[in-house]
Amino acid sequence: MDNIPDEPVVIVGNHTQMHGPIACELFFPDSYYTWCAAPMMKLKEVPSYAYTDFWSQKPNYIRPLFKIVSYIIPPLSVFIFNNARTIAVYKDNRILSTFRESVSKLQKGNSVIIFPEYDKKYNNIIYDFQEGFVDMARLYYKRTNKELSFVPLYIAPKLKKMYLGKPIKFSAENPIEEERRRICDYLMNEITDIAIGLPEHTVIPYRNIPKKYYPKNIKEKKNEKTPS
Repeated sequence: MDNIPDEPVVIVGNHTQMHGPIACELFFPDSYYTWCAAPMMKLKEVPSYAYTDFWSQKPNYIRPLFKIVSYIIPPLSVFIFNNARTIAVYKDNRILSTFRESVSKLQKGNSVIIFPEYDKKYNNIIYDFQEGFVDMARLYYKRTNKELSFVPLYIAPKLKKMYLGKPIKFSAENPIEEERRRICDYLMNEITDIAIGLPEHTVIPYRNIPKKYYPKNIKEKKNEKTPS
């Protein structure tokens, strides 16, 4: 926690499937709020979202079982995520409400946790980041005249630990397009460096791929190809 500035921040981590959100809810202080996919908070939308996002990449022979599971979990999902320290995240114009709620939490002295990976591989440790979350810093600056810091987080379930890296601060002087890329590149590279510097362990990837394809936290060689 020494790497977290003494002010509200945005912590950005590797998703590690369901491990990331659960670990942060359980082990971070009450002043931290985690972005949560809005469909997981709505009874009718849970089955489709859960199956597609969590289990659609499982081996063909076991997918029917997870299809059934996706229709069993909605009551539990809705109960947990609506009662946890969460902020609903939308993938349409309603994302503005996500930003407003997040900035409101920050203004009240809370911090926000985000897992922005999506289905595009960056390296053997992490998948590429959706860059839009950086725009929150621009709104925060407009309201407070303060430049928001982003803190990288590497979650290693196999080591049963979470590691926080050095923060990077948003620059209000730079074009937002440049800031999105600069901040995301720094965070992804810092998370990768943290992982590689730890004792050898299995990395839990963003995609729910067969476990035999889970990578190790070793430095990826150039032109080395691993299952995506």
